[in-house]
Amino acid sequence: MMLLELRELSVIRRNREVLRDVGLSIAAGELVGLIGPNGAGKSTLMEAAIGLIPFSGVSNLAAMDATARARAAAYLPQSREIAWPVSVEDLVALGRIPWPGSGRSSEDRKAIEAAMTRMGLEPFRHRTALRLSGGEQARALIARALAQEAPLLIADEPVAGLDPAQQLACLRLFQGLAGEGRGLLVSIHDLGLAARFCSRLVLLAKGRILADGSPDHVLRDEVIREAFGITTRRIDTPDGPAILPI
Repeated sequence: MMLLELRELSVIRRNREVLRDVGLSIAAGELVGLIGPNGAGKSTLMEAAIGLIPFSGVSNLAAMDATARARAAAYLPQSREIAWPVSVEDLVALGRIPWPGSGRSSEDRKAIEAAMTRMGLEPFRHRTALRLSGGEQARALIARALAQEAPLLIADEPVAGLDPAQQLACLRLFQGLAGEGRGLLVSIHDLGLAARFCSRLVLLAKGRILADGSPDHVLRDEVIREAFGITTRRIDTPDGPAILPI
């Protein structure tokens, strides 16, 4: 089942072409890592895909009305700003707004509790979200997206600001979600983590998709050199590959 379908998607911002004729599809059960240099258009692609900014082309999500889109896809933006002094529990509960109970039904409570448990937030349940550390706030916002229970999760640099242990825990969680049948599009800068956890990588450079496929296919020396202007060294370990820039 295809959860995201983009065709000939182009975006112009401030009279500059940021994306050009991008085509991308994501099926249920895929954990797709979106990689590429700064300024390649990764955040723009995500924003256009869910209809937050103007674009030309086709996005199945942007074509939906707001309620249907919120039930089809959860979006975790790069910005981690929390605007109000709400409790962590109430923050996570905001993920249930698209559903009939709006956070108050028994189904809502199950989803909220499951999301908080998965992100290890039970000890912070009643703490004001603004009093959390940066990493704890990131985990709370991920939990809010999980509580939404949408079949597709689009996350822009979700492990940024997390310590190494929490980065691994978050990506293992995403692997588990893909194993349960959800689809995920996750932008990530660490090529080693991308290679280790993602079932598929999409390399975006200069506003177009340069490579799309398995990590071994995408992370070839010549492709990385073209996209980033660097060479890398791959070290295979029992726990997966490590990709070192040189």
